Amino acid sequence: MSSSLDEYRRKRDFDQTSEPAGGGTSSADEPIYVIQRHDASTLHYDVRLAVDGVLKSWAVPKGPPEQLGERRLAVPTEDHPMAYADFSGRIPKGQYGAGKVEIWDRGTYRNLRAAGHESLSMAEALDEGKVEVYLQGDKLNAPYALIRVTTDEDEEPRWLMIKMREPKDGAR
Repeated sequence: MSSSLDEYRRKRDFDQTSEPAGGGTSSADEPIYVIQRHDASTLHYDVRLAVDGVLKSWAVPKGPPEQLGERRLAVPTEDHPMAYADFSGRIPKGQYGAGKVEIWDRGTYRNLRAAGHESLSMAEALDEGKVEVYLQGDKLNAPYALIRVTTDEDEEPRWLMIKMREPKDGAR
């Protein structure tokens, strides 16, 4: 049986790296997110949302947008195990993603598309290519969207991360 973590595990030699091979859970009432500053071949930020027992992940080269409406490229990467939400350290030279990883922000999120007459689960929103979440963390406390901008199956998937307006109902 194939697992959504197969690609993650295939890319790593766990005898060489201290990255978690799997495991981890979230006991929070709401799903968690983590943003890791990753100083690898190029500095970027890895945005990870807990969905169905794994961390769905995007590399955001310039970091999360700060201004309303600002758009940042978000390149999807392989799913990571939940235990990765607590990972910080150095991935050794010669290993996939070699470089320093540190937790930049963490907290919980709410799926803004779960309410209303057209409610969608996070998995459905990801499949559709339009995720809207309210991030509540140590640094970020705002709504964000992740929008898939490539639809051709032959193209590498690309997404945009956009800082959204506060919900009109004031719900956070």
